Amino acid sequence: MMNKQILLVVDVVSNEKGVSKEVIFNALECAIAKATKKHHNNTIDVRVEIERRTGDYKAFRCWKVVEDGCVDLPDTQINLTEAQTENPNISLGECFESEIKSVSFDRIGAQAAKQVIVQKIREAERIQVYEAYKERQGELISGVVKRIDRERGNVILDVGDNAEALIPHEQMISREKVRTNDRLRGYLQSVRPEPRGPQLFLSRTTPELLIQLFKMEVPEIGENFIEILGAARDPGLRAKIAVRTKDKRIDPVGACVGMRGSRVQAISNELAGERVDIIIWDENPAQFVMNAMAPADVVSIIVDEETHSMDVAVREDQLSKAIGRNGQNVRLATMLTGWTLNVMTESQATEKHEQEARTVQKMFMSELNLDQEKADILVQEGFATLEEVAYVPLNEMLEIKAFDQALIKDMRLRAKDALLTHAIASEEVVPTEELRTMKGMSEKWAKALATQGIMSLKDLADQAVDELQIIEGMDEAQAGQLIMTARASCHQL
Repeated sequence: MMNKQILLVVDVVSNEKGVSKEVIFNALECAIAKATKKHHNNTIDVRVEIERRTGDYKAFRCWKVVEDGCVDLPDTQINLTEAQTENPNISLGECFESEIKSVSFDRIGAQAAKQVIVQKIREAERIQVYEAYKERQGELISGVVKRIDRERGNVILDVGDNAEALIPHEQMISREKVRTNDRLRGYLQSVRPEPRGPQLFLSRTTPELLIQLFKMEVPEIGENFIEILGAARDPGLRAKIAVRTKDKRIDPVGACVGMRGSRVQAISNELAGERVDIIIWDENPAQFVMNAMAPADVVSIIVDEETHSMDVAVREDQLSKAIGRNGQNVRLATMLTGWTLNVMTESQATEKHEQEARTVQKMFMSELNLDQEKADILVQEGFATLEEVAYVPLNEMLEIKAFDQALIKDMRLRAKDALLTHAIASEEVVPTEELRTMKGMSEKWAKALATQGIMSLKDLADQAVDELQIIEGMDEAQAGQLIMTARASCHQL
């Protein structure tokens, strides 16, 4: 009867929980083993084996095989020689088993058995959830709000099949009102094999959520006629998404907006009213930035490749629109394009450009020994650094009508000399080891001497006391002592 009861329990629980029968059998084996061990005051190790077809079960007491004379725990350890009398093939570290009488299935503590079975079932369910979702990372997941952690602000979704997903407070759209039983979508950021709590972690603030929503709402994107090349969001308020068409017959903006704005409106509703600007992507970074600054109209752009930034000039009446409330528009454009954008009015851009031109002009006059007129010509021709004067192809400079070949060659030589001088000046002078380790020498003095060209003991020995007193912090007595020590060392050598 008991054997049939075991099979019945396995069938019922397996069907109810959607867990394999093997998991239930393992759980029952653990429960019977736990009860048998408790019957022996938890002093022995027990293994239970259930015959899957009949429900018959046996219990085995287990000892770990150790070297002779090394038994510290007689209840759970056995000498090798003793074990081999029963099983000649057994080895050290293996488990020696002997069948014992187990407790009856009906005598197992109901609560204890239930706890073990529930635990095993939960473990199996968590493994099933992980296996089912680990390949779905990066997808949209929909679920019903099961509960809201009022203290931390986290939202738990029931996504079906005994799976729960967590949307952390920081991944929720701020000011979005969420209630129990509401249906929400989230972007599956990670799937973790956690022993407790949710294993699926969603986000409603990531730009990838916006991209996935557009892929779902706009068939042309799914059919590869339109491509999404980036997105930036201020969650719940505003977003920008960059698109381009692979078929010139298709208007990417119109396709994403939909008839009377139906497609973009559906996405906006999903994101708590977030406004979405659809931007045409362009391979020219300056043009892409101009598009991304919408709805503001850009008058001019100056690109600085070295700092990966752009100065964006707009009309005075367009400045507030270009910057946006709390800097929102320019911030989103920066995130979308990847360029640092400095927004200013036309007059501010002109003033900044003139100031930079004056700075470059003075630098050319100083470094290349040019008069103002020639320095002005270099600036007007687009030269901004000594490197450009020194290394721009000669034929390009010869196109400047105001300069003859002799002057150009002279300027290029001066530019190279100036660059070499700067390079030498910027190099850190490192004192020699013999100077640094000399008796009475400090690291500070060694570096100061090296900058004066005094690199060795012989160099120091040739100095006069007054020549060393120019070093900060060194008095006459100290200078004299260093020189005498250096001379003595050289004499020994």
